Amino acid sequence: MKKQFVPVFVVGVLGICALLLADVKTDYNHSTDFGKYKTYSWIKVQAGNQLWQDRIKNDVDQTLQSKGWQLVPSTGDASLTAFGATHEQQTLNTFYNNLGGGWYWGGFGEATTTEENTPVGTLVVDIFDTPTKHLIWRSVATNTLSGDPEKNAKKLQKTVDDMFKNFPPKPKG
Repeated sequence: MKKQFVPVFVVGVLGICALLLADVKTDYNHSTDFGKYKTYSWIKVQAGNQLWQDRIKNDVDQTLQSKGWQLVPSTGDASLTAFGATHEQQTLNTFYNNLGGGWYWGGFGEATTTEENTPVGTLVVDIFDTPTKHLIWRSVATNTLSGDPEKNAKKLQKTVDDMFKNFPPKPKG
């Protein structure tokens, strides 16, 4: 029985860890010299409500300022937008009971399928070169959400940290 319990426990722990990690994808213009950017301004932050707009803006501001960038009211070297949205991810779970004697003895028992909707948040942060208005950097993150706004705020902060983990990109060559 212990041999079956350990794999199930390990799979459960890995599943919980996967829920805590955001899926982050980042792309940028490889010919851009990010060393020339010292200031930034916000174009727009859009999310489900003002509370989340403020949280997104504050978390991005803290992260960029920790990297040496300075927020200015307008016409910074770079311009930012951030868009946050949520949706329900549908998952089907099937459980089998009373499998009978197995494949050789017949009797498959009963199968019960349940539908579960999991809230998922997506955050997109874009950075543009202000004079040319060209997109120079984009990061998109998705993460499962909980019913607890405080937990979600902590997930947001961790997600923003992950988005900017390798920012600014190092020059090529």
